[in-house]
Amino acid sequence: MQMTPLRHIASINDLTNDEIAAVFDTAQSFLDTLGDPHFSHRIARGTELANGMMLATLFHEPSTRTRLSFESAMNRLGGRVITSADPATSSTAKGESLADSVRVVSNYADLIVIRHPCDGAARLAAEYAHIPVINGGDGAHEHPTQTLCDLFTLKKKNASLRGLNIAIAGDLRGSRTIHSFVYALARFGANLVLMPAKGLELPAHVDRRLRDEFRCTMAKPPAEAGETNVDALYITAKEPHQLSLIPEALDIHVKLTSRIDAVYVTRFQKEREPGRNYGAYPTVDAEFLKDAKYAKASVMHPLPRVGELAHALDSDARASYFEQASYGVPIRMALIAATLGLLKDKSLARFTGGFAPAKGAHYEDAARIGLRCRNPNCITHDPLEGSTTRNLFTLVPAPTSSKAVLRCHYCETDIETYVAAHKGDKKVHHDQEAIHNMTTKDLTQFVMFADDAAASEAGFA
Repeated sequence: MQMTPLRHIASINDLTNDEIAAVFDTAQSFLDTLGDPHFSHRIARGTELANGMMLATLFHEPSTRTRLSFESAMNRLGGRVITSADPATSSTAKGESLADSVRVVSNYADLIVIRHPCDGAARLAAEYAHIPVINGGDGAHEHPTQTLCDLFTLKKKNASLRGLNIAIAGDLRGSRTIHSFVYALARFGANLVLMPAKGLELPAHVDRRLRDEFRCTMAKPPAEAGETNVDALYITAKEPHQLSLIPEALDIHVKLTSRIDAVYVTRFQKEREPGRNYGAYPTVDAEFLKDAKYAKASVMHPLPRVGELAHALDSDARASYFEQASYGVPIRMALIAATLGLLKDKSLARFTGGFAPAKGAHYEDAARIGLRCRNPNCITHDPLEGSTTRNLFTLVPAPTSSKAVLRCHYCETDIETYVAAHKGDKKVHHDQEAIHNMTTKDLTQFVMFADDAAASEAGFA
């Protein structure tokens, strides 16, 4: 069988809107052919599309739904599965790098699904694997396949995602699921009503991307609106030029909170911040949902829940979280089939590439003498990786500034403050507008540093 060109899915933005629609069409065809949305025994007969092919699940963090649904999906496609689900019993415990692991596992399978505690690990794995890699969740970065399940659930319940008002409550900072989800919602034209736990708001770089790259207008709800638990509103415009036509904050607030189409709840990601006491945490229960604006709202949760979602809601007609989980198998069947080119008209290779809204020059410091990613959980700081990572950034233009941000290639964290030192004259250059307009070739002549002091310590004046 002729294989399609290599394709990796590390971020939801590695898929175009058309590709996501194609995955949904394929998932629906599996549902129509093999069983009902809640999976009766009929789906067990599966298909033979992936006969003779192997999926490797390389999980360095605990998982139930993601790992088992991927393995179930591959089995139902007629393929086979090998798994490494406990890093304590793998070569990682002996000090093997992720880069070496995926190079070895690439010889044993046709596709790798990876979960890892470090942000950007999926992107690193994709650099070293010679088979496709799908991100099953990397640190607090992204969880793109969960977002596909979430979007599919919303599509099943609504004619279109455009114009939907989605309330998102809980840990918005540490939840990789939320980060993928908000990017996708913005791309498909939904409006976001954020209700984070105190101190667990969206990371600054996610907020910036929503506003600068996904054409969202952000507004703080006015005090007189009476919504004390809403932190921010992100409104997506139908067309780029319509941003200036968006009404003032009070009108936005009235428009968005008069009808909520879905409430998405997520747990506190305690594994990301061990020992942290987060205090009061949003709880979605009958009391929360009694407001008229939630009358027809679907209640969603990526699971597991640990107290932030009342069990009493399980019998409520609005509860959608178990249905949401059930779609994990057909969605992942469809994504596997598309990634491996198993369906002639639904292969990812038929498209030109991912969404990639950020455009800019690339800066690489393979010697790692200059600026490093400031996210302490980035894979670039993992001592096991040693020389397998680089100081690699994209210079992303800022629409409202003459200074571009440096975006980490691996975890996509943005760095706003830095200086550029020329390799030739050993001088630090402070012309931010000139840096903003540099090409990839231009950047090969520079080393980026956090500030003048760091540049001076490295021998630049």
